Amino acid sequence: MLEGKAVIGETDMLQTMQQDALDLAAKALDFFDATDATDIARFIKQEFDRMYGPGWHCVVGRDFGSFVTHCFGCFIYFQVGSLSILLFRGSPNYPEPEKNQFEPLEPLGTLDTMKA
Repeated sequence: MLEGKAVIGETDMLQTMQQDALDLAAKALDFFDATDATDIARFIKQEFDRMYGPGWHCVVGRDFGSFVTHCFGCFIYFQVGSLSILLFRGSPNYPEPEKNQFEPLEPLGTLDTMKA
């Protein structure tokens, strides 16, 4: 377990959801070594998916940047010791992709015809 009190950097979650995130992080750190960032992230993500529905993303590490779009009330970034944890639910309101304005390219030919 990584020793230290959790320090919340940024959040828009309700207090109860924040506490769930902190509790799950502590539980994950009891189960996994602090160097197993992927296992910790998977554990927290899967538990939040189970508790609050699908669509959660979790990033765990010591040095990372991020820029994410998230659902209102579903974002928290906190640290436990030197380990940072970002947990958020992705936004379901993605804009419709623009129609491709270019025509598809025709294949140039097979490899055999290109050698000739």
